[in-house]
Amino acid sequence: MSVWDDLVGQEPVVAQLSSAAGGAGGMAHAWLFTGPPGAGRSAAARAFAAALQCLEAPRGCGHCASCHQVLQGTHADLEVVRPAGLSYGVRETRELVLRASSSPSGGRWQIVLFEDADRATEAAANALLKAIEEPPPRTVWLLCTPAPDDLLVTIRSRCRLVTLRTPPVQAVADLLVQRDGVDRETADVVARAAQGHISRARRLATDPQARARRAEVLAVPRRLTGVGPAVTAAEALVKSAEAEAKAQTEELNETETSALRQALGESAKGRMPRGTAGALKELDDRQKSRATRVKRDALDRALLDLASYYRDVLTLQLGAGSELVNTELGPELRSAAGGGRPEDTLRRLDAIMDCRERLEANVNPLLAVEALTLALRTS
Repeated sequence: MSVWDDLVGQEPVVAQLSSAAGGAGGMAHAWLFTGPPGAGRSAAARAFAAALQCLEAPRGCGHCASCHQVLQGTHADLEVVRPAGLSYGVRETRELVLRASSSPSGGRWQIVLFEDADRATEAAANALLKAIEEPPPRTVWLLCTPAPDDLLVTIRSRCRLVTLRTPPVQAVADLLVQRDGVDRETADVVARAAQGHISRARRLATDPQARARRAEVLAVPRRLTGVGPAVTAAEALVKSAEAEAKAQTEELNETETSALRQALGESAKGRMPRGTAGALKELDDRQKSRATRVKRDALDRALLDLASYYRDVLTLQLGAGSELVNTELGPELRSAAGGGRPEDTLRRLDAIMDCRERLEANVNPLLAVEALTLALRTS
């Protein structure tokens, strides 16, 4: 076992990072990990962080205390940043830069792993740029974004680029079988459904509710029999995303609020000292922003699942011969393909992509999805 085991289908990346961690050349103080959703950007960055802190040979053994601490997120010289809300502000970035400037307390490096660095505001990105331009000698920045263009060109030019690809479906299925004990048939189905997204495949394999939500999304096309059903389907999609987001954030919100109230000196009767209302309000604002992001992400996943349905229909209409994503819906997909034209299917796919763009632009989710389901019905 090594820290690289989870990077399925990423052999060139493993070779690049192993060489740098082992001192064979190519080491830099700032790295940019890019790749499509599910490719394993954060996993690759964390594995590299473990290899950099590893005290054994070869670097990244996966057995030593340093490797375990990095992989579990408890290493004293590793700072993991996960923007919870829609953006990451300049004040937070300046605080991060200050922490990153300290010398390692026991490890070989002071490492900052910044997930979703593309969420940094323009002012935050400028503050980050200054830190990357003049880093302390033992500090390493690991930035993760879907594409290089998501960051300022001045930041990109100062980073060593690591490009990940979508893992092969078979490699994802093998990982689920070997590491998570998923049966082969289920692993093959969810790996195709997740389209190479490793964490999504694992969630589908282990969470019956996640599979049920996906099945509901894939049932939308056959429910669009009229204007009323189309509007109802849109409402169901949005409510499902809201329920998923609530389940993910509710318990975390309670834990965070309780910990903060205790830290601020809450009395046995639940009374708070004077001057603490601002801190509680700031936490509440962050939690609301995170809930919005989680809901948007859940809805976007649903739209991508819906797009996979029409992608399969188009594949059959064009006789492309590619393997279907939703093999369990084979008869329904063949019926839909035979009853329509490729041009109509392309218009439906375009409508889904347009809806994703509207949601990213903060259009009201229900209005955006209603417009989509009506377009899917009439295209």
